Amino acid sequence: MTMKPTSDDHLVEHTLDHVELLKGHFLHAFRDTVRLPSGDTATREFVIHPGAVMIIAIRDDGRLVMERQYRYPVQQVMIEFPAGKLDPGEDRLVCAQRELLEETGYRATEWAHAGVLHPVISYSTEFIDIWFARGLTQGERQLDEGEFLDVFDASVDELLAWSRDGQLTDAKTLTGLLWLQNHLSGAWPLQWQSL
Repeated sequence: MTMKPTSDDHLVEHTLDHVELLKGHFLHAFRDTVRLPSGDTATREFVIHPGAVMIIAIRDDGRLVMERQYRYPVQQVMIEFPAGKLDPGEDRLVCAQRELLEETGYRATEWAHAGVLHPVISYSTEFIDIWFARGLTQGERQLDEGEFLDVFDASVDELLAWSRDGQLTDAKTLTGLLWLQNHLSGAWPLQWQSL
């Protein structure tokens, strides 16, 4: 068995040139020229993303608050945990609370931070903060203009079956399901805070 090296220097690429390709309303794309560990050069195209949150909202009956939303890049309706992007300078928990309320109408009295995932490390800086929420009360949704989604509830078993059958393929939701399974089994405890 090999041990993890104490240094990553033999893997790190160093930026030689940085060129902006696109600055849109949401995405900012660049092409960098890098020096590889071998000394050769290569190009890297990537997107700067502001970051996001995802909420695993657990109802008192154990069912989960889910969404169905059309995602234009893949041209299909996707099953997802509630999620949304961070506003500039926004606290991640505040964002999670805001997105849960806006998209689903739910407020939660208890929150727990699970971890962070990087959904597309090959071409984006995007990270998604994973939050659990419980003690839910439902009110009115406050969808953003131009936002259309269905809110429904599902059991863990339903989500697992949809994942197995290819009906649930969203990477963040699959990662959230991994966290949920491990939390429910007791393997990955959470530190809940009341708000």
